[in-house]
Amino acid sequence: MVHLKKLFGLLFFAFMTLALWQCAKRGSPSGGPKDVTPPKLTRTEPENFSTNFKEKKIRLYFDELIKLQDVQNQLVVSPPFKHAAEIKPQGTPSKFIEVTIKDTLRENTTYTINFGQSIQDNNEGNPNSFLSYVFSTGDYIDSLTLSGAVKDAVNRKADEFISVVLYEMDSTYTDSTIYKEPPLYITNTGDSLPLFELRNLKAGKYALFGLKDVNKNNMFDQAQDKIGFIEDTITIPTDSIYLLNLFKEELNYKASVPSLVAKNKIIFGYQGNQTDMDISTITALPDSVSTTILKERDKDTLNFWLTPTELDSIVFLVKNDKVEVIDTFTVKMRDLAIDSLKLSTSVNGKINFEDTFSILANTPLVTLDTTQVSLNVSDSIPAPYSAALDTIKNKIDFDFKTEPNQNYTFTLLPGAITDFFGIQNDTLSYNLSTGSFADYGNLRMVLGGDVNYPVIVQLTNEKGEIQREILARESQIFEFNNLQPGNYVARVILDENGNGKMDTGNFLKKIQPERVSYYPGTIEIRANWEKEETFILSN
Repeated sequence: MVHLKKLFGLLFFAFMTLALWQCAKRGSPSGGPKDVTPPKLTRTEPENFSTNFKEKKIRLYFDELIKLQDVQNQLVVSPPFKHAAEIKPQGTPSKFIEVTIKDTLRENTTYTINFGQSIQDNNEGNPNSFLSYVFSTGDYIDSLTLSGAVKDAVNRKADEFISVVLYEMDSTYTDSTIYKEPPLYITNTGDSLPLFELRNLKAGKYALFGLKDVNKNNMFDQAQDKIGFIEDTITIPTDSIYLLNLFKEELNYKASVPSLVAKNKIIFGYQGNQTDMDISTITALPDSVSTTILKERDKDTLNFWLTPTELDSIVFLVKNDKVEVIDTFTVKMRDLAIDSLKLSTSVNGKINFEDTFSILANTPLVTLDTTQVSLNVSDSIPAPYSAALDTIKNKIDFDFKTEPNQNYTFTLLPGAITDFFGIQNDTLSYNLSTGSFADYGNLRMVLGGDVNYPVIVQLTNEKGEIQREILARESQIFEFNNLQPGNYVARVILDENGNGKMDTGNFLKKIQPERVSYYPGTIEIRANWEKEETFILSN
């Protein structure tokens, strides 16, 4: 009996052990709530807010393992170091960060090293937001501040990581300083809110700028960067809040070295405004050589077309009298293929009711013989049309009445189109069709509030691409008919100079860009909808 009791005891113990093991096996502890606590700074060497600073290395210690993320964008040093500091360790979790200063520090200057959100805990990536290390090479820490916001002159949303900079307006400051020297103070807007605060400033008079600093050199590069500026001198201390409106300047005019790309075509690239750009030949061309110049569609290029020549090279004179720039270029001729006539169309297949059907050419168009062009509806019924040859944009625009649910065929017989080189088209046929009016929606828009005419009202898609626009020189209702279903963004450009386009700003000329106002939110258009919106503009 004793043995049986002992046996039952052993079996019971084994059973309970197995049961407990199975319970443990079924699941694992949840580990508790997710860690959302950022790493905490425990101490620094030297101490934060040190004065009479002369060290070359700074260490920041944390209460847990940390990692550095996107430190190239997030780290901001004010005043900027001429030689970037070395930050380590990168790529390896650590409980400290070491900053090695490679610059000779300015005397009696307060420095701020702002790490943005680059310091994160190793496991969950919780950032220690906008941690700063501050020190002074003088006897005290400057403590004044300046704050504000940035916006984009054209786009609804400002870019991320806008640099906001202050230049001290001392005896060495000129308008060209921003192109050549880094600022005295700098901060950035981060990757979410377009707000800024410059801290640890000293009293004085300053010039305030915003920069989308593409190559991160803390200076303005017109070819790459957006800029915003405050025209008035900033006097610190101040309680004012500043708004910087960033824009991309039109590039200063500059001609590029021309290139022979075909036996009959030399391309002249340029940047800036080419309206006053004049191209002529210094080399005397034979009487048998004819030339013409045409702007390349959608490119900053002028095409110099010429009939065949046996010359080994041609010397060109390129002038722009408006900016008093003269260039001389030599183009060596080579045995290349000839660019021959190729035609394309602005619309293929389905044509919307508001579209213009155009034939586009790659070589300069000279003549259009409409007796060789016909338009048929439903394959066989002749229909009236008009056509206009645009020798500037190198296209032919056709105007004809479009009806719903119809098929249209344009036929061009040989000789309908002739280009500069005497080349003519072969027989061409273009088939177009329309849908129903019920496939589209209509939008009526009324402007109210602070409206100064003329204005340009634009509808864009959510990528900012212009879909429709209406120029108005006086008050009117804006009718956008036969819109494709989708979401639209509406904006109004205050066309101050009345030239029918938005003009950007220019820092050296102290010109701000023309004002753009956005309708709040998007406007949804559905098929067979009639919609009316009131757009209230404000200062």
